[in-house]
Amino acid sequence: MQISSRKIAGFTLIELLVALVLLALLVTSSAPLMQLTAKRNKEQELKKSLWQIRDAIDAYKQAADDGLIKKSADQSGYPASLQLLVSGVENIQDPKKRKIFFMRNIPRDPFATDTNASAEETWGKRSYSSSFDQPEEGDDVYDIYSLSREIGINQQAYGEW
Repeated sequence: MQISSRKIAGFTLIELLVALVLLALLVTSSAPLMQLTAKRNKEQELKKSLWQIRDAIDAYKQAADDGLIKKSADQSGYPASLQLLVSGVENIQDPKKRKIFFMRNIPRDPFATDTNASAEETWGKRSYSSSFDQPEEGDDVYDIYSLSREIGINQQAYGEW
């Protein structure tokens, strides 16, 4: 009688289970890092959006101070809405009365939860006559802030950026 010494190739059930457990450990240990990276990317987008809008508001104010935009004595010189930065205003010093544009579009707040809201509605607005501690909308837009109540990686609320 002859005994076959042929071995069957493949993995045992134990080897497959060990490999699956190791793979699961790797995936669960990388999940918090992926969440932190996603949050950091949204924070960078928020900083960029805040900078763009605030820069456009400042450029509008500068144009009003330089006499390029019509304003009355009781107006602050800041835009009445964010949409005005995109739609443009008439340059009163230009003989052809061309418009001055300050932004191409209004970026959305990356932390806004309402997907049906327009980009302008995702931002909180503070008027020139409003206090910093209690921002309120008014006749103009002096500053903007995030409406998110979340806390950033730097432990500061996004609404305070």
